[in-house]
Amino acid sequence: MNANDVKKMAKSLGADLCGIASMDRFEGAPKQQDPRYIFPAAKSAIVLGFRIPRGYFRGIEEGTYFAAYSGMGYGALNAIYMPMVMRELCCFIEDNGYEAAPVPNMYPGSSILFKTQKDEPNRSRSVDGEKPHPDILVDFRVMAFAAGMGEFGWSKMFLTPEFGPRQRLVAILTDAPLDPDPLFDGKICDRCKRCVSECSGNAISATETEGITIAGRWVEWGKFDAIKCSIAYRGGNPEYNPFMHSDAKPEEFQGKYAGNPELDKVLGYSGFNSSAVVEGARGCIRACMIHLEDKGVLKNKFENKFRTTPPWRIRPREDDNTGKCTKEYWE
Repeated sequence: MNANDVKKMAKSLGADLCGIASMDRFEGAPKQQDPRYIFPAAKSAIVLGFRIPRGYFRGIEEGTYFAAYSGMGYGALNAIYMPMVMRELCCFIEDNGYEAAPVPNMYPGSSILFKTQKDEPNRSRSVDGEKPHPDILVDFRVMAFAAGMGEFGWSKMFLTPEFGPRQRLVAILTDAPLDPDPLFDGKICDRCKRCVSECSGNAISATETEGITIAGRWVEWGKFDAIKCSIAYRGGNPEYNPFMHSDAKPEEFQGKYAGNPELDKVLGYSGFNSSAVVEGARGCIRACMIHLEDKGVLKNKFENKFRTTPPWRIRPREDDNTGKCTKEYWE
């Protein structure tokens, strides 16, 4: 079994993308995010990418149907489809005499982005004092970069030459000695910063940057506010949330991570996967995707443009004092 065998099998099982990284490329990663602690004997990280079909965003783009992206492009990909493909690929690797440890894109709650072990020391504990606390929170964007699959955009979203920002990622760690892919040397993001101007949460800086070193390369993006993102993404801005309860007070969301049941109740969307994707990645995926398609740089081509009219925004009518809202187009 070699790297080509693994890639061929991964794509036959349903993955759209597959890249391979050697484990030394994760040298310098924070202990709590280092995949080598999950499988110390691993020699290779297999990173799989699964496209989010463009049509999953159509209903959100029109402001008429929000369940497809939430249910199929987010929740079901993470919890159903990707794990099924990973299981079959793990079995294939195992049938060839090697161990394969899956790292799905889901977290049980013991180590999450906004509440870390440092914030809540009793959340979990190291089993020997030297190892990180469970669960390790790998960064799939870092793993995809190390596997040569693409680059970080200004938004911090991972961009591939095939789909731009339209994919979700998972990884499998294996002790099989597979040839790693070279790091990506192309250029996808041109720093147009449409992600900045169209983000409804103002979560991405237009001027300040952040970055890290991955596999010896400095990787940089616009400074990102994860709390602001969480509020906007779950529908914390009434201009982009047709489900928000009439008695909600959006100003009370500021500075609070929106991934909790109390805020979900006032944000209003109770569809599949809670209210996780009401905003529909307006800047970081949709605006970015539109720009990259217009430039013609993506391999996934379409006969028709995604957006042909200005995007919608909800705001109070100016001709009465009822406070009722109407859909108004704007540029």
